[in-house]
Amino acid sequence: MPLWFLHAVGTGAGWLTFVASATYRRRLLANARQAGYTLASVRPAVGAAGRLVAESPRLWFGEPVPMHWDGEALITEALQRGRGIVFLTPHLGCFEATAQAYAARFGRITVLYRPARKPWLRELVDSARKRPNLATAPTTLAGVRQMLRALRAGEAVGLLPDQVPPQGLGEWAPFFGQPAYTMTLSARLAAQTGAAVLLAWGERLPGGRGYRIHLRQGPATQDAAALSATQVNAHMEALIRECPQQYLWGYARYKTPRTGS
Repeated sequence: MPLWFLHAVGTGAGWLTFVASATYRRRLLANARQAGYTLASVRPAVGAAGRLVAESPRLWFGEPVPMHWDGEALITEALQRGRGIVFLTPHLGCFEATAQAYAARFGRITVLYRPARKPWLRELVDSARKRPNLATAPTTLAGVRQMLRALRAGEAVGLLPDQVPPQGLGEWAPFFGQPAYTMTLSARLAAQTGAAVLLAWGERLPGGRGYRIHLRQGPATQDAAALSATQVNAHMEALIRECPQQYLWGYARYKTPRTGS
């Protein structure tokens, strides 16, 4: 199905969820207020959440969609160093598109993901996300080792650092002024490998015209070892403020981390 149609359906589904679920509505509004936004200023984010869901099967199973670039010279420079790239991408715009766009244009990338709890859904998502030059690594010790191997081979890896990690794998740090449990994996990966750190997000273009991948410079490699959870959150806040209308404000960012190894 064309993107414009899926986005139209998704917009309706996003608003239906917002109206029907009081819990989701309260969380979305509370998270936006915490960042200093009113509903009027982030109103498009309600529909954008639905578009995120509606477009996923198209990105997983359909033909490639148009991808445009903003700042791709940063990738070229980082690859020339030969130490790999750590991409940090918040729940902003279409984060599925960022990895697909990189794999199609620059080469192999390994993306960290949290496996679905239901076995049938886990198998579906795992197979759907695998594309040429695109590998996935689960949020396990084996997945972390897989990402380290990729970086040491000069490849790229991608993480969503505003995703709440399991207990023991993060630190409490302010996110828009409120403590949020934040992963420290990106700092460890960069420190152990000397990889470049880049910020990326995929802007959803209107009219189903595809996506624009925005690249921003992350902390310098020599500072990667000191990349604290607070600094990671500050970088993510800056990206989100570029386009708060496409951030997933309904995500439970301030929840207590789950226990697990």
